Amino acid sequence: MNRCAVEVMKDIKDIMIAYGQSDEYSFVFPKSCNLYSRRASKIASTIASLFAANYAMRWHEYFPTVKLKYPACFDSRVVCYPSDQNMRDYLSWRQVDCHINNLYNTTFWAIVHSGKTEIAAEEELRGTFSKDKHEILFTNHNINYNTIEEIYKKGSVIIRQKTKVTTISPNTGQPVERIKLVPTPLYVDIIGQEFWDEHPELLKK
Repeated sequence: MNRCAVEVMKDIKDIMIAYGQSDEYSFVFPKSCNLYSRRASKIASTIASLFAANYAMRWHEYFPTVKLKYPACFDSRVVCYPSDQNMRDYLSWRQVDCHINNLYNTTFWAIVHSGKTEIAAEEELRGTFSKDKHEILFTNHNINYNTIEEIYKKGSVIIRQKTKVTTISPNTGQPVERIKLVPTPLYVDIIGQEFWDEHPELLKK
């Protein structure tokens, strides 16, 4: 999924930030964007089709021994948020949702893998809070949730970062190093202010 989102951002330069978790990805355009004359249907269909095409094309790179048994397809919609704060609130909600879902799923499957049925695991988790799930994981399954990789707890944030890239000069045929803005996945908190202070360019357009 991250690779697909990176490839979408390589093709569609207007996208300034993307956020993904599970099977969902959000792509954010700046307020000044005039891609396809701001036609929502054109933007939605292009991103969804490009994402799906990359999913199918790149599948074998990650699962060389597993055949893709069904054509990949994704739906999409365009939402116009009136302010930067509304956009940040949306992304924050997505990241909170990522944490809630991952904590539940991590605990659920730990219970199932311990020998209980899925119905029993659902029953055990019914009515529990975050602190209860942390306790179940640590006490019953020796899992410290805080040590789980950030990608699973926070999801993936993709922004364009300055990266040294080596290319071959068409004139000399020699390798040339250049600094380019390359879509790069990060696994960081985007709810607090620190991320936005470190990347003020995301809110300037």
